[in-house]
Amino acid sequence: MAATLGSLVSYDADSDSDSGTESAPEPQKVDPDATSHLQPLKAGKTMSLAVLNSAPEVAVKEDVETGSHLDPALKEVTYNPAYETMFAPEFGPENPFRTQQMAAPRNMLSGYTEAAHVNDFMFEQQRRTFSTFGYALDPSVDSSQVSAHHYIGAVDEAEKNKGQTVFETGPKKSEKRKKVKGGEAGDLEAFLGPWAKYQDEKEGAKPSEEEQKELDEILAKRQKKGRNEEEAPADEKTILHVKEMYDYQGRSYLHAPQDVGINLRSGEAPDKCYLPKKQLHVWTGHTKGVSAIRLFPNSAHLLLSASMDCKIKLWEVYGDRRCLRTFIGHSKAVRDVCFNNSGTQFLSAAYDRYIKLWDTETGKCIAPFTNRKVPYCVKFNPDEDKQDLFVAGMSDKKIVQWDIRSGEVVQEYDRHLGAVNTITFVDENRRFVSTSDDKSLRVWEWDIPVDFKYIAEPSMHSMPAVTLSPNGKWLACQSMDNQILIFGAQNRFRLNKKKIFKGHMVAGYACQVDFSPDMSYVVSGDADGKLNIWDWKTTKLYHRIKAHDKVCISALWHPHETSKVITCGWDGQIKLWD
Repeated sequence: MAATLGSLVSYDADSDSDSGTESAPEPQKVDPDATSHLQPLKAGKTMSLAVLNSAPEVAVKEDVETGSHLDPALKEVTYNPAYETMFAPEFGPENPFRTQQMAAPRNMLSGYTEAAHVNDFMFEQQRRTFSTFGYALDPSVDSSQVSAHHYIGAVDEAEKNKGQTVFETGPKKSEKRKKVKGGEAGDLEAFLGPWAKYQDEKEGAKPSEEEQKELDEILAKRQKKGRNEEEAPADEKTILHVKEMYDYQGRSYLHAPQDVGINLRSGEAPDKCYLPKKQLHVWTGHTKGVSAIRLFPNSAHLLLSASMDCKIKLWEVYGDRRCLRTFIGHSKAVRDVCFNNSGTQFLSAAYDRYIKLWDTETGKCIAPFTNRKVPYCVKFNPDEDKQDLFVAGMSDKKIVQWDIRSGEVVQEYDRHLGAVNTITFVDENRRFVSTSDDKSLRVWEWDIPVDFKYIAEPSMHSMPAVTLSPNGKWLACQSMDNQILIFGAQNRFRLNKKKIFKGHMVAGYACQVDFSPDMSYVVSGDADGKLNIWDWKTTKLYHRIKAHDKVCISALWHPHETSKVITCGWDGQIKLWD
């Protein structure tokens, strides 16, 4: 406070002297302990105080370092700096939160890389040596000065192998075997030429006693294994899951119910069908994926399912929707099933190379059929007078026709160039259409083993699922290029280019296609487990439902219902939608 007042007084005195006063009184010394300067001054008296400079010392302009400084983090400079500026030491406050790793010099995001020029062969040689033996040359050491301690990784192993690489440790090539010299070319009898024997060649190739014993054991095991797998079919058995097989009138479950609110015996399709919206029921019982489902002929009140758990199950579609019976008789996954016209019997084809005929009511296996090849599809002849005949598409490119009465093959259709995937009867069952892995579609007359129609285009893909439309005019083929193609099923068998259904992903899966009974909609599963529904007339994708967790392999529209669709998937579930 005293210093402040003193500076004010001195400022006042300076201003007075400037205003024209000749002489100014000299400043007097003031006792620092005195407080008289805080008291009001008497009239006519003035008082001056000592001047104190409270401003800090500031360096003059000449002492400040001139020149611009560069930020070390800069990637480019807009002027040409001097060498001293470029390589001046860094100064300034450090970031206390920077870790040692962050403070380390680096020229890329993950660290600092040094340019190294390594021969591609040498790099690959050392990389393979390190992955095989655990050691490699230290790349920072000149190759001419390599010693045992210039290896990285398993140094002990490097010393043991004397630093050899994978290319040096391999077995040495044996010397070329020498042949017996065979005279001059002019001597016809003595000349051996390229047919001469080797010098160390043995005449007899009989194995020693120990080798013969070992070979006999291997052959015996192979024969035993082959007999078990191929010759002996799996034991057949059945499990009935309901208490009473017959009702109070003595009717079995094959009898169509009449109290479900719909006439299941009617041969007419519903007038108008609608899109299914919600899930009604889930049938669970299979432990692995379901590969095929088939509805009971005509009435469709029962559902047959074939699964990869080697079992076949029969389910109720109406009422309590129970599992009625399980058929066990295959040792590998079941691929396909097919009812006869009346539904009293059905065929099953499995990867154990057997086709088996079952009684639907009793669950008894009537007969097994096999030709030592895997059957991919199986179909009864739909004619009433040919119910004892069936055809199967095999893995050896053939379609084989069996007679149930004799159990023998009566015809072979051998024209395909790949495994046969589907067989579909058309033209009042006088002909059938087959598709194969050879990306072709062939049409056959029944019992004539030469195809009279062959359809194959360079742009065509394999079509592992085919369905005939309810009116018998069209074939819907699931193509592996994520399309459903429509072929005419009468006379010409031409591709209908106006009816191509897209929008789903099925590449690699034989997802079964189906039609609604009134031909309004086309339904199909896909690889994402979705149920896709298209409009038949416009080919527009109307509706998509997430039906299964895994592949939705089949979708069936109930032939008597307006909006009921049954789907099955590789998650082992069968679902009813309405």
